[in-house]
Amino acid sequence: MDKVFISQLHVDTIIGVYDFEKETKQSLYFDIEMLCDIKPAAKTDDIALALDYAKVSERVIAHTTAQPVELLETLVEQLAAIILTEFATTQVSIRVSKPAAVAQARTVGVEITRLKAS
Repeated sequence: MDKVFISQLHVDTIIGVYDFEKETKQSLYFDIEMLCDIKPAAKTDDIALALDYAKVSERVIAHTTAQPVELLETLVEQLAAIILTEFATTQVSIRVSKPAAVAQARTVGVEITRLKAS
């Protein structure tokens, strides 16, 4: 199986548990890997047959900025479900980093892998 990936997709959004986090946008960085078969797109040179990483990126940005959530865990579960439902992939791995969350750390975050239901 082949892999399409997006690395360090930057999104500024409201996210967090604490009141001060709900007042100011914070930077999130997404690394997304999606399993798919690239052969049909490669054979025809047709974007319609490809897993379009630009469209996935747009969808992730739109969802992340549309409705604030408190937990990264909630957000990555929602995004995994969207990607598996709306795009031609059988498995998605999402890693989200929140650099400003812990002053003593370069970044913190959550990483999940989900499979499309059979």
